[in-house]
Amino acid sequence: MPSDIEIKKSTVGQFKDGLGVFAKRRFKKGEIVIQWNLKILTSKEFDDLPEYERDHFCHHRKGKIYFYPDPERHVNRSINPNVIPDFDQEGNIAMRDIEIGEELSIPLSFEEDF
Repeated sequence: MPSDIEIKKSTVGQFKDGLGVFAKRRFKKGEIVIQWNLKILTSKEFDDLPEYERDHFCHHRKGKIYFYPDPERHVNRSINPNVIPDFDQEGNIAMRDIEIGEELSIPLSFEEDF
């Protein structure tokens, strides 16, 4: 995991583990905050995952199944988001300047499956 972010208990914690991703340094608007390291799964690999993993941490896009590992999977949703997923840059991009200690979150209504 990059040294400029950390995973710890979240006040949002939308999943049962209650974790979130937090900034350990300042990020400027437009900067890649998390560069994705998504894994493309075969249908068998997807089927072999526990149901909770399939339902919450896998997304289908353009005929491929993507598995979201740590830290990507712990970026929660918020009505006051500070990052936006960018599939062209394969990462979460700062929507505004982000301060040390802020929890990273994407827009509540963002649709990841295509």
